[in-house]
Amino acid sequence: QVQLVPSGGGSVQAGGSLRLSCAASGYRVTGYCMAWFRQAPGKEREGVASIRSDGITTTYAASVKGRFTISRDSPKNTLYLQMNDLSPEDTAMYYCAAFLERGLCSDFIPSNFRYWGQGTQVTVSS
Repeated sequence: QVQLVPSGGGSVQAGGSLRLSCAASGYRVTGYCMAWFRQAPGKEREGVASIRSDGITTTYAASVKGRFTISRDSPKNTLYLQMNDLSPEDTAMYYCAAFLERGLCSDFIPSNFRYWGQGTQVTVSS
């Protein structure tokens, strides 16, 4: 049974930083595409960052490029999202996703992923 357990969300002021974690069980985070998505109230779920099976190739949404970094730790079997210089526009529920069933890792299409964490809330105040 695959479980993705996110943590690290919280409330910060604009300009602050947070690091999200997604601990996986029943699934190896290395060697496969994994991604972070986010969804703000009233908006569709959007892709934030993805990391390919090679562990090197990453893709970022234009809105977060240069501020967010996706990475993973093999021994801890955990996916991370380091978020710097946060702005109120980054306020959303953040989800980790695993097991790309179709398409490319960089497509950022939610329905292409089979497994999802339950989400962790990030709130940025101005």
